[in-house]
Amino acid sequence: MSNDVAPAEKKDPIKIHREGTALSDTGKHEDAIEKFLEASELYEKAGNLFDASYTLFKAAECSFLTKDFKTAVERFLKAADISLEIGYDRFGIGALEYARDCYKALKKTKKAAALEKKIKELKEKL
Repeated sequence: MSNDVAPAEKKDPIKIHREGTALSDTGKHEDAIEKFLEASELYEKAGNLFDASYTLFKAAECSFLTKDFKTAVERFLKAADISLEIGYDRFGIGALEYARDCYKALKKTKKAAALEKKIKELKEKL
């Protein structure tokens, strides 16, 4: 008798990323979030920090679209931190702008103003 158990399949972050994009494009944002978060984690483990940041950004964007602003702001801020750390300043600034918009939606005007100041300072350095 043979053993029909297959070896553990290595997950492909690119495939999972594409699945997230397809789900997002068809309006299935909740499902897309899970795919983007999984891809982000896999990219990060592989040392691909840009795509880790990008897929985290996409998960945040889906959270924003479902009006889960609290979760979205956390993810946008983390995506911005990663991007700014590795020198993708313009992308990081974009994530910060979305985070600011989340704070505005949450009526957290002081946090939105502080982020606006940070965005302005970063733009001046570019």
